[in-house]
Amino acid sequence: MTYTLTTPLYYVNDRAHLGSAYTTLACDAIARFQRLKGEQVVFITGCDEHGQKIQRTAEAAGLTPQAHCDLVSEGYRELWQRWQISNDRFIRTTDPRHRRIVEQFYARVEANGDIVEGRQQGWYCVACEEFKDDPHEASDPECAIHRKPLEWRDEVNLFFRLSRYQQQIETLIRQPGFIAPESRRREVENFVAQGLRDFSISRVNLPWGIPVPGHEGHTFYVWFDALLGYLTALLEPGDPYSLETIVERGWPAQLHVIGKDILRFHAVYWPAMLLSAGLPLPQRVFGHGFLTREGQKMGKSLGNVLDPAVLLERCGADAVRWYLLRDIPFGDDGDFQQQRFVDLINNDLANTIGNLLNRTSSMARRWFAEAVPPAGAAAERQHPLAAAATKACLRHNQAMDTLDFRNAAEAALGLATSANGFLNDQAPWSRMKQPGQEDSVAADLYAVLEATRIVALLLSPLVPELSARMLAQYPAAAPLSWDALLQWGGLQPGDQLPAPSPVLARLELEGEL
Repeated sequence: MTYTLTTPLYYVNDRAHLGSAYTTLACDAIARFQRLKGEQVVFITGCDEHGQKIQRTAEAAGLTPQAHCDLVSEGYRELWQRWQISNDRFIRTTDPRHRRIVEQFYARVEANGDIVEGRQQGWYCVACEEFKDDPHEASDPECAIHRKPLEWRDEVNLFFRLSRYQQQIETLIRQPGFIAPESRRREVENFVAQGLRDFSISRVNLPWGIPVPGHEGHTFYVWFDALLGYLTALLEPGDPYSLETIVERGWPAQLHVIGKDILRFHAVYWPAMLLSAGLPLPQRVFGHGFLTREGQKMGKSLGNVLDPAVLLERCGADAVRWYLLRDIPFGDDGDFQQQRFVDLINNDLANTIGNLLNRTSSMARRWFAEAVPPAGAAAERQHPLAAAATKACLRHNQAMDTLDFRNAAEAALGLATSANGFLNDQAPWSRMKQPGQEDSVAADLYAVLEATRIVALLLSPLVPELSARMLAQYPAAAPLSWDALLQWGGLQPGDQLPAPSPVLARLELEGEL
């Protein structure tokens, strides 16, 4: 069975920001963990490239919409490559294949009697690409999210008959686990309880989009088009452009990870559209929180936007990944605090984890012919570090399955802390000077090396580059798998240990990021 996982398809009105990087890094950690467990993963990301906002942004820059999309989408692709994001697919909604899939999907929905023509009146936010329900009485309304004036629209649109799916959506959103975290589920339940209303799926006089078959002058509303990108992305080269093929290739998605601001589209509109088209529903929708900086909302006007490309260049991927995944409970809003960021990286990664491996490997090489020491009693499952490792693996596994990255990170960090404590208690640097202590010291160093190897494996979904540098300091690395994690005693005594080197330099930042 395929484990299909998606980020949102990012809207290319502008280049990637820290929020989109946060979502993508979280999905990358999930994908790596599922592969660690042996799952066949299809990790989808990409760009949403149609709509009026794109058209206006391109015009303001003196570009055609397609040239603008090419430029910004390539920026996303390159940035994810620099972050070593392990996505299997990168879909663009300007892909010719996508138009074919949208047309097929629409044909099914129309044949099911779920498309009607109607008049759409109301205040419209171009930045959100949606009509706003609340500000009709205001004389000078603006979008509460973008703080930009709304535009009055009065036009004939095609509507999807969402109201027909009230009962099915109510049943769906009550299913345990379909919407997470719990606070998000309650938000959606409140929205659905007000009664589902048919929503517009087309715009008129908008050339930058996919034309609606049989309805001259209409182009598909960006959300109807973009959500179907998850389907198109599953097609492989040479596949027939059919919805049946997409199901064979891994639909439905096991998990959609999105920002909480687009939860309604994914947890209500999208399932209803799929029901209409006779396609399976995604298993889970997770809406995470927003990021602020030093307690303030990030914005260009405040000059406090954190650029993910700058963060990567100045701090490295490991540092940013660790901070975002270890410090912010996934699902809650999070605040980026520079001093805490620096302190966590230095304390957790450079000191607790990196220094542990460096000093243990150095002692083992110095006293035991540059090789893994004899294991002795340390090879037994009853050893205190073996028990700590088993506990850490189970905690990590449960946490990752529930997208609790903070708890997963703390499981790895806790094992490293236990190994540090054990090493300090045993003080091999003192006991090695005492006659007859060689075997005992060897066993202690073996246990700490083995625990640290498991720490490196636990870190692999969260900070894969750091994990790889740690594992490179062991003899021919065991395969990166869940079985390797659960097998205490994977190190073979007598195997040569490579010369140790620092796995992460302390983070020293001058000035603000």
